[in-house]
Amino acid sequence: MSYQLIDNVPVFGEPQQNAVDQIVNCQKDAEQVALMADHHLGYTVPIGGVIAYEGLISPSGVGYDIACGNKAVLLDADAAEVQREIKPIMDLINQSLSFGVGRKNQEDVDHALFYDDPAWQIDVAREVKDKARAQLGTVGSGNHYVDLFIDEQDRLWCGVHFGSRGLGHTLASHFMAAGGARRGSDDPVLLRDDEQLGQEYIACMTLAGRYAYAGRDWVCNRVAELLGTTILEEVHNHHNFAWREAHEGRELWVVRKGATPAFPGQRGFVGGSMGDISVILEGVDSEASKVALYSTVHGAGRVMSRTAATGRKRKRWACNNRDCDWLQPEGTHKPENGRCPRCAHPTLSKRWVQLSEGAVSHAMMMDWVNGRGVELRGAGVDESPHCYKRLPEVLDYHSDTIRILHTLTPIGVAMAAPTDFDPYKD
Repeated sequence: MSYQLIDNVPVFGEPQQNAVDQIVNCQKDAEQVALMADHHLGYTVPIGGVIAYEGLISPSGVGYDIACGNKAVLLDADAAEVQREIKPIMDLINQSLSFGVGRKNQEDVDHALFYDDPAWQIDVAREVKDKARAQLGTVGSGNHYVDLFIDEQDRLWCGVHFGSRGLGHTLASHFMAAGGARRGSDDPVLLRDDEQLGQEYIACMTLAGRYAYAGRDWVCNRVAELLGTTILEEVHNHHNFAWREAHEGRELWVVRKGATPAFPGQRGFVGGSMGDISVILEGVDSEASKVALYSTVHGAGRVMSRTAATGRKRKRWACNNRDCDWLQPEGTHKPENGRCPRCAHPTLSKRWVQLSEGAVSHAMMMDWVNGRGVELRGAGVDESPHCYKRLPEVLDYHSDTIRILHTLTPIGVAMAAPTDFDPYKD
């Protein structure tokens, strides 16, 4: 059997107890739950959690990055030629797209969704519309990326991973608070789908889904344009979303947090880490598929926290005088007069201070990706392959529920600079 039952919850992969505890807790209000093989701890609902509700929907289950997802496109380009020119090509992609937290697109991007969606009339959506318009097509940071791959047929693919950016984060924060989210609570926020708050959330979630699709479409089209080529086919999925689906004759809201829909014949793009393979897969029909609510993994899954990888850091006030090395002592406050207490320089600024060493160094990360012939732009050590499970091993746990169609080997990876912290990532 490809999964094990733990407290009546089907768990795929090697169980991580804290994530298992979360999904077991979610079970009390749900009709059916499952935990995918890339699972790890999340906010009230584990990443990799799949939960089916009747008449309820969960903003905390969908998460802060509403409609985060993956898109892959097959490009009509000579893969060997692209690989030979991969250094300047990755420079071009890195310079032409907007990576990082809070970025605005360098180009004016418009879309029908800004004019035809009634959800913009909901107060929280209307207030963030201008920001959403400015950010459409930005990639963000954290684990979000734009990659180039070569498949087993020596064809070129582009794959992207990001969601609804500041729009989704603002909407999620609003509805979690309105739904009674409490600091320290382990219980998901639940809204009734027949009440106004729940209906407004569904409308805003759907809007964020359209927005995320439009952003990923724009980035993939832009990469094709930069390479002077065309898109031959595409695979596109959300993995932080809720869908209205029929299961065992009942209409249910199925919340997938870091899980990819995989109904029979439905294709999905699942990314590994920057130094590992990614895949195009499709769902198959099986008993295990039903148990998984026709879902599969969204990635490899973390095995190391970001803090463990990077070490503990903290911002402290520091003197801006180049000839002075004053740094705010631990446990103290910024000087009231705003001047350096050592040299009386009139301006101070905050700087990151490394408090403890992390488990992964930049050299370790670069050794890994260089050893696999990957041209990397950006990325911090918290996204190093050392922090992730190996995707083939994770997919093996779902072998009864999916079929691998294409194996994609990365040749170029672009991510935000390691100094960017992104609150919109999933």
